[in-house]
Amino acid sequence: MKKAGWQITLQWVNEHAGTRGNELADAIAKKESTNGTIPERYTRIPKSVVLRQLEEESFQKWQRSWNQTTK
Repeated sequence: MKKAGWQITLQWVNEHAGTRGNELADAIAKKESTNGTIPERYTRIPKSVVLRQLEEESFQKWQRSWNQTTK
């Protein structure tokens, strides 16, 4: 999904344990999230805007699927 110059990708991952690269990524994320020195690299977007755009995109995806079904 791409809206207003930003992109969100949602993906389910079945446990990180044992998945190559995820253990290291988890360790780095934990370390960096607790040291308080992470620079802000995004423009803050109100939660309501994100939710509205996700809802709109979900509806459009559902509508495309509905329109393509033969049942």
